[in-house]
Amino acid sequence: MAAVPLRLRGYDRSAVDDMLDRVAATLGTGAQTVTSAQVRDVRFKIRFRGYDPLSVDDLLVEVIRELEDREGGTAGRSHGRVAGRWLIDWIGSVQFGAARLRPGYHERDVDAFLARVVAGLRGSAPPVTSGDVRECAFRTVRLGRGYAEQEVDRFLDQLASALDGSRVAGSGR
Repeated sequence: MAAVPLRLRGYDRSAVDDMLDRVAATLGTGAQTVTSAQVRDVRFKIRFRGYDPLSVDDLLVEVIRELEDREGGTAGRSHGRVAGRWLIDWIGSVQFGAARLRPGYHERDVDAFLARVVAGLRGSAPPVTSGDVRECAFRTVRLGRGYAEQEVDRFLDQLASALDGSRVAGSGR
């Protein structure tokens, strides 16, 4: 699992490795040891010196798509979109690093936007499209509490990709 970077606080490495071993066994042998639904529902604890959550989440989106293709298409998906419940849980579990000694995105702006996305997915507000996610902008703070811009941008690229069911190549933001 050398391709996934480590972070000071990240996903539990042994739990991620166990899940990926099960996925590899399923994809390698064809024996169904894990399903796309099980991968979609997995939650990892945050640990000291763990795997970068955004990188793992990105990898799991790809794994889910590959497993769904093997399972016969669109099980667990709605017209190529990631299941809404899983997407809501994924958005709710994201944790961004603090912008230290650099400008960062205003935390309240980012949190409010993600809350709007979740409300749209739940049907209690107008839905947010992948285009809305790609075009969103946040105030920048130079002193005070802010989220690391690169982490937020990377997550938003993944979110837009999940909303439209296609993979975004590169940062694009």
